Amino acid sequence: MLNHMTSKLPLRSAIVMAGIALPLAFVGPAPALAAAPAVEAVELQVHYRAASIDGIEVAYREAGRADAPVILLLHGFPTSSHMFRNLIPALANGYRVIAPDYPGFGQSATPERSEFKYTFDNFAKLVDGLTDKLGVSRYALYVMDYGAPVGFRLAARHPDRVTALVVQNGNAYVEGLQKFWEPIQKYWASGNKADREALRWLTSLKATKWQYTHGVPDTSLVSPDTWTHDQAQLDRAGNQEIQLDLFYDYRTNVPLYPEWQAYFRKHKPATLIIWGKNDQIFVAHGAAPYKRDLPDAELHLLDAGHFALETNGPEIARLIRDFLGRKALIEKAER
Repeated sequence: MLNHMTSKLPLRSAIVMAGIALPLAFVGPAPALAAAPAVEAVELQVHYRAASIDGIEVAYREAGRADAPVILLLHGFPTSSHMFRNLIPALANGYRVIAPDYPGFGQSATPERSEFKYTFDNFAKLVDGLTDKLGVSRYALYVMDYGAPVGFRLAARHPDRVTALVVQNGNAYVEGLQKFWEPIQKYWASGNKADREALRWLTSLKATKWQYTHGVPDTSLVSPDTWTHDQAQLDRAGNQEIQLDLFYDYRTNVPLYPEWQAYFRKHKPATLIIWGKNDQIFVAHGAAPYKRDLPDAELHLLDAGHFALETNGPEIARLIRDFLGRKALIEKAER
C-alpha cells in the first residue's frame, strides 16, 4: 500500500512518508524561516514592563529596536494596551512601539480615588512622564477613543514631538458626539447621583460585549477574549467608580476641541484617519471634520464598529505602515 501511494507522490514527499531521514541540506529550511533574519524575531518580541511615574506604576507593552522611530499607542475604554496585542508585532519590525495602560486600566496601578484624581489631564501627564523616562522625544501618535483626549493634550503641549497622527475612532469635533452621549451629557450638566447611576450599565458585561460586536458585519472575527478580558478589569473592586468618574471628566475634553483644532491648523501634522463607520459611540460624522483643519489628511471609512482593530487589524496595520513609510520619505526629501 505504501509503495503504491509513494509512487504517485513527488520524490521528497514520498521519502518523508516512507520514514527515510534526509540530511537537512537536502530537505532545506522553509523559505519563510530562511528569509527572516534572527534579529527580526527579537524585534517582534513584545516586552511587558512598568515604570514609576509620579509615584504611580504605569504598565506598558514595548517592542522593536530602541533606536527605531517611535509609535505611541493610546487605548480607549474599557480596554487597555491589550487592544494592541496584534498591532504591536505587526509594526515592531520597523518601529519602536510603546503602548501604556492608564491607571485603573490593564496592568497599571489602581490608586484609591482619594489619592489620585482619575482625569484625562492626569492621564496625559503620566503618559508624558513615561515618554520622558523612556527617553522618547519624538513619536507618532495612534489615538483611539479615550486615547484621543490623552494624545491631543500631548500634541498641543509638545507639537514639536509629534511626527504623525493616526486617529482611529477618536473624537475632536462636536459632530462626533451624538445620541449615545445624551445620558452622559445629562450627567455632565447635573453632576448628581441619579444621573451617575444611570450610566453604571456601561460597565456591565452586556455593554462591554456590545462595544465589540455592534456594527460588526462578521462577529466571528471578534475574539470573546476581548470583552472577557476587559470585563475582568471592570469587575475589580472600586473600578466601576473610577470609570464613572471618567465619564464625568470627559466633559473637560469638549471645551478643548477648539484648541486641538487650532493645533491641527497651525502645525499640520501628517494625519491618517481610520474609522469604523458603524460605530455608535464615536459616529462617522466625527471623522470628516478633521478634513476641515487637516485638508491633506487621509481618511479611510471601514465597514467596522468601534473596535475596528479586532476585525480589520491586518488592513489597519498595512495602512499605517504605508502611511508612515511615505511620510518618512517626505521628511527626508524636505531635509
